[in-house]
Amino acid sequence: MNLIQPSYLKNGDKIGIVACARKISPQEMNPAIEIFKSWGLEVVLSKNLFNADNQFSGTDNQRTEDLQAMLNDASVKAVISARGGYGTMRIIDKINFREFTKNPKWIIGYSDITVLHSHIHTLGIETLHATMPINFTKNEDAIKTLRKALFGEMLNYEVETHSLNRKGSTEGELIGGNLSLLYALMGSISDIDTKGKILFIEDLDEYLYHIDRMMMNLKRAGKLSHLTGLVIGGMTDMKDNAIPFGKTAEEIILDAVKEYNYPVCFNFPAGHVDRNLALYFGRKIKLEISEKVNLGFLI
Repeated sequence: MNLIQPSYLKNGDKIGIVACARKISPQEMNPAIEIFKSWGLEVVLSKNLFNADNQFSGTDNQRTEDLQAMLNDASVKAVISARGGYGTMRIIDKINFREFTKNPKWIIGYSDITVLHSHIHTLGIETLHATMPINFTKNEDAIKTLRKALFGEMLNYEVETHSLNRKGSTEGELIGGNLSLLYALMGSISDIDTKGKILFIEDLDEYLYHIDRMMMNLKRAGKLSHLTGLVIGGMTDMKDNAIPFGKTAEEIILDAVKEYNYPVCFNFPAGHVDRNLALYFGRKIKLEISEKVNLGFLI
């Protein structure tokens, strides 16, 4: 069954900026605001956007209020999270998605926003895994692909292969996000069904044994056995113990899926990397892995 696809943006539409997790400053938001305006969009800042409560961008109630207001405002056609960090899981169960499901809109972000990607996937609506305003000065491709995705231009990517890639051709609905968050959501109402789908995972700043533990958890929970494909984004700034684990993050992941025969792509430019290419979650893709990797979305 195809998921509901929010309407693409057009000139004059409103895009809302919220901060569901870590705090943010006006100076950090200014480049993104100017870029959105250059796309012909009207920028709406959430009420508590620049608040602070220790590391969070306001209290749980303030962050909930902001996200709820953006979801309920039918004039706002897309909502992007200012940044990640940690905090969305603290508010997800306070959010009422009734109005959102009546008038779906693009929810955009990555990292901690995996909580929203996963929860909204269970509601049968597509979301957009893409760069966030905190990173708008880092990479032009990331911003270009976000604009293309929002305005409905075709997303097709060709990237370099990786020595650990497992070749093959497959199709399936793309789902996933940050591995640590997918692991943390396991068993909750926001947990995603992976059967028959292509799973995307990425992570940042984790110990290698943590990666192994999370992959073992996904495997034991049946999340890896019925995939049609696996795409791994940036496994960035991984850490090791004094006594080495003995494998890279990529080798740990490959070992976890060695008994399955679907195609596997490593080092796809998405996640905690500067060139964070936009991906529609909940939409079918065609994935071809050979001397090059081709990933294209099927409209």
